Amino acid sequence: MFRKVLIANRGEIAVRIHRACKELGIQTVAIYTEQDSHSVHVTKADEAILVGPGPRGGYLDAAQIAEVAASCGADAVHPGYGFLSEKPILSKELAKKGIKLIGPNVRAIETMGDKVEARKVAIAAGVPVIPAAPVLSTLEEAIHWAKEIGYPVMLKAVAGGGGKGMRVIRNDSEMKDGFTMASSEAQKSFADGRMYLERFIEEPRHIEIQVICDSHGNRAYLGERDCSIQRRHQKLIEIAPSLVLTPEKRKEMGEVALSLCKEVGYDSAGTLEFLLEPDGRYYFLEMNTRIQVEHTVSEMVTGIDLVREMIRSAAGEELSFRQEDVTLHGYAIECRINAEDPLNNFMPSPGKITRYLSPGGFGVRLDSCIYSGYEVLPYFDPMISKLCVWGRSWEETLDRLGRALDEYVIRGIQTTIPFYRRIIEDKDFRAGNFTTHFLEEKSDSFTYPEPSEPMDPFFLAGAALLAHCIAFGTPTEIERMENEP
Repeated sequence: MFRKVLIANRGEIAVRIHRACKELGIQTVAIYTEQDSHSVHVTKADEAILVGPGPRGGYLDAAQIAEVAASCGADAVHPGYGFLSEKPILSKELAKKGIKLIGPNVRAIETMGDKVEARKVAIAAGVPVIPAAPVLSTLEEAIHWAKEIGYPVMLKAVAGGGGKGMRVIRNDSEMKDGFTMASSEAQKSFADGRMYLERFIEEPRHIEIQVICDSHGNRAYLGERDCSIQRRHQKLIEIAPSLVLTPEKRKEMGEVALSLCKEVGYDSAGTLEFLLEPDGRYYFLEMNTRIQVEHTVSEMVTGIDLVREMIRSAAGEELSFRQEDVTLHGYAIECRINAEDPLNNFMPSPGKITRYLSPGGFGVRLDSCIYSGYEVLPYFDPMISKLCVWGRSWEETLDRLGRALDEYVIRGIQTTIPFYRRIIEDKDFRAGNFTTHFLEEKSDSFTYPEPSEPMDPFFLAGAALLAHCIAFGTPTEIERMENEP
């Protein structure tokens, strides 16, 4: 097992990794930029090392991370998600120093990180894929292939992710505008302007299969998550398990996912994403070669610690369980709590948190990096915490989530908390009738009044006591003390 792990990330995922390491008896090292010096992950770790330059630079510099890891004596690095988690350069830089990446091997990262190559591997493994075009170099090629496949099509960046470089194209005219814009966006975001396109599925669910593998050939899938509640291709709510998959379809998709893992020699935690049509047909989209934001709900319904298994696998150990040991219990939902203003087109809402009360109780999990007085910075992703709940039934889970959202108080900035309250009250959502277009189709249904600042509970208690004293003529505590000799 590793002795010391450097966590090459920030925020709630850095705290999550630290906790898994501590349970395994592993020392942790945090990296942070100057603007991030008061973050929770810095105080949690056994050591903390300043990197730079700028607010993000240190998290994106693979050579610097490798150098810092070597200088502090770390024998492994966990990249979390985002930043360099799916960039083979980090693994290569670490290898030069004899340091292990807690993640998949370089071949898997390189192959599955390229959407075109990932399709080829999927086809070789017998995984269903959406009809698509090869890599496109020109607008004329894009129009030709769109007609071959049939409109509507989804234009995508080869190196894309997070919805960047994506456009739904319904005719030649839209292609003429969309191709140039999407390619330019992809070049700015990923330094790779290459595009491809595939048939656009009109009313799909977004289903992803969680897998975990080791270097000894052991592989398992931990059920699925429904990530259909999205805004502009960004997931907001994740549910495990799906409300529509039968046990037979779950087994089929899980085994298909493992066949792709075998094909590429996968040896860590990862997620295969699919689009599911109403008739049960499904198509492979991509593979995320890292831990996912929403791994939490899979952990809650299986009882398996995915981050712990990642670390053990990277250290050369076998999985602590087998496929036949995996059972799903109840339902879990995750809400990504973002520092955004849903009433103002989800504009980012950085600033200082002036009041913070976290939810708790049975079945509630909060992965967070914030506190009262914490400064939400404008340089990073707006997600500031993840509220997850578990219940024995779908109805119980929804009721518990509603209660937890009511308890969750964040003031000083705008958040998506009240937005989620409205979603879970929606009758279609509660009935499980939703696709990836749910929020788009119901955009006018989730408005709400501006959140008001709740009165301080101590003030309310004092006011009630004062009212009681006035009503019954009893001296107040202050009067009593003033009259004492």
